[in-house]
Amino acid sequence: MSQWSARTVLAAALVITSAGASAQSLPDFTGIVEKNAPAVVHVEAKSNSNRVRQGADPGNAPDDQAEMFRRFFGMPMMPSPQERTALGSGFIISSDGYVLTNNHVVDNAEEVQVRLQDRRTLTAKVVGTDPQYDIALLKVDGGALPAVSIGDSRQLKAGQWVLAIGSPFGFDYTVTQGIVSAVGRNLGSGDQPYTSFIQTDVPINRGNSGGPLFNLQGQVVGVNSQIYSSTGGYQGVAFSIPIDVAMNVVQQIKEKGYVSRGMLGVRVQPVDQFVKNLNLPNANGALVAEVTPDSAASHAGVRQGDVILAFNGQSIGQAADLPPMVGMARPGSTARLDILRDGKKQTVEVKVGELPRDKSSVARASGVGDSAGAKANALGLAVQDIDAATRSQLGLPAGQGVVISRADSWVASASGLQAGDIVLMVNQKRIASAADFHEAARAVKPGDTAMLLVRRDDATRFLALTVPSSR
Repeated sequence: MSQWSARTVLAAALVITSAGASAQSLPDFTGIVEKNAPAVVHVEAKSNSNRVRQGADPGNAPDDQAEMFRRFFGMPMMPSPQERTALGSGFIISSDGYVLTNNHVVDNAEEVQVRLQDRRTLTAKVVGTDPQYDIALLKVDGGALPAVSIGDSRQLKAGQWVLAIGSPFGFDYTVTQGIVSAVGRNLGSGDQPYTSFIQTDVPINRGNSGGPLFNLQGQVVGVNSQIYSSTGGYQGVAFSIPIDVAMNVVQQIKEKGYVSRGMLGVRVQPVDQFVKNLNLPNANGALVAEVTPDSAASHAGVRQGDVILAFNGQSIGQAADLPPMVGMARPGSTARLDILRDGKKQTVEVKVGELPRDKSSVARASGVGDSAGAKANALGLAVQDIDAATRSQLGLPAGQGVVISRADSWVASASGLQAGDIVLMVNQKRIASAADFHEAARAVKPGDTAMLLVRRDDATRFLALTVPSSR
């Protein structure tokens, strides 16, 4: 063999070896899919009301006028008992049937069903939800069910491979893959301010909401939740809720029926425009613009003009980093704030307060709910008693009011009633408990118009609810 021929053979061998090494370095997702697909479910949430929460999957957004009237606590126009179905994904987190999905998939749903890979369809109970984190916990009865393994989203790094399984556009068990584009992505105060998202380039579309995001170890590290899009379809940017956040929500819902969040009592803003004024080396940190009187921050001596540099040792790159850190802190715990004041760094300790609970979270938290009661009364409303702590947070007088957990009839929904509303009176009878409500509801007959005094946020008004003559 000539010298030239030998070199050619050697070069070809090196190319083949190099190509083989590159191929081996690419991940093979088949094992992850085979192991975990049975634990992924397709979610269908049905509602007989004429309103569906904006953003629910798929494209059945509410009529704009109906949504406007609903938001302003009025009467929707021309209500009809048209059934609507929101589609999404979910995954089984324990073999006894607990299922995790997004709150926006099941929000306002009157019936929720999940379909397994073996084609079984099971009715799901909404155990509890948290709109702030956009997490819902469901429960199905199906014997020993396949469950996913839970990973640690805190270990994720940009550039790592990740995999999603879900039902985009209703196509069950669709597998898509990509990489982690960024971690700790905050979308600002207007959109889930207490969540630091995982950003990926995994193709996510309508119907993927609530589905799992896996790492290469086959562990769930996130709940697929949002996309950034100008068209409504995938454009290369998707967001997932870290599984650590989601499982914290699950634990709290199971233990106490609602989710607590820490609160400092400050309003912060970026420091970008004030780097020179504040003698900062860079634009990191959160500038305190306002301190709420009698709050945790005020008791700790935090002042307007302070720059919060770190919370419990976690550095703050931008103002939006602070709310998720504080929100995850346990109310009543002691936290350490590293601040800059008058050009000098100092550390203060603060006893973390509790953020007032979201009213819909209070309403949907079950375990103490009585969803069955709605079917038994003519008003079609399921209600719950309100504990003393919640009553104080909502500013309700002692011994008055129950919270609506579900509006099970289209008539109730069409009247403007929704989960989270507080019923104070029925036909001028004061309501102090769920038992009082059911007693008053039993007196309402088909064809009657009930007069309900209802409170939502800081507004109280009477609503008329006419029960159909034939049910």
